[in-house]
Amino acid sequence: MPMNLSDLVPNPGSNRKRKRVGRGTGSGHGKTSGRGTKGQKSRSGPNVRIGFEGGQLPIQKRMPYKRGFTNIYKADWEIVNVGTLQELGVSGAVTPETLFARGVIRGTEFPLKILGDGEFSAKLNISAHAVSESAKERIEAAGGSITLIERTDKWVTARPRSRRLPLNSELKRAGFGKVGGPTTREDVSGN
Repeated sequence: MPMNLSDLVPNPGSNRKRKRVGRGTGSGHGKTSGRGTKGQKSRSGPNVRIGFEGGQLPIQKRMPYKRGFTNIYKADWEIVNVGTLQELGVSGAVTPETLFARGVIRGTEFPLKILGDGEFSAKLNISAHAVSESAKERIEAAGGSITLIERTDKWVTARPRSRRLPLNSELKRAGFGKVGGPTTREDVSGN
């Protein structure tokens, strides 16, 4: 039997009719349009805010584990202990690139810090962005050396913007902005 365009129908359940509210009592969704009667949630405009519990102390204030915040500007360091370097059996120079190639750190875009936990006796030349005091003592005691690399990662400049004026130490000593103090930079410089 030949097929017609009128035979094409969507799969059952794939298309649902839109719920048209406020179209009379015969529709089943007339008068209050499914919103119930009276109250804040029945009115047009903004509804109750997220986390509002009708004036009851909300969960973020009731529960101690809900306190605090996450610092989005925190530097994401890669931490490697000297014991890990000993287990790797690396000889010679240890750089973030060699550690990344061995799968010890996630990537070279993260700053690297060496800590002093674990057994260590290898003579290594370590290049890292930071080294703890205990790690430094153990590396130098084993005859190794440490080279500090300058940080170029994105967290160096990721600082929250401050609303305070960028005052340098000279302006602070002069009492810039204080009552009775200078009000312009020219007053401080004397020009």
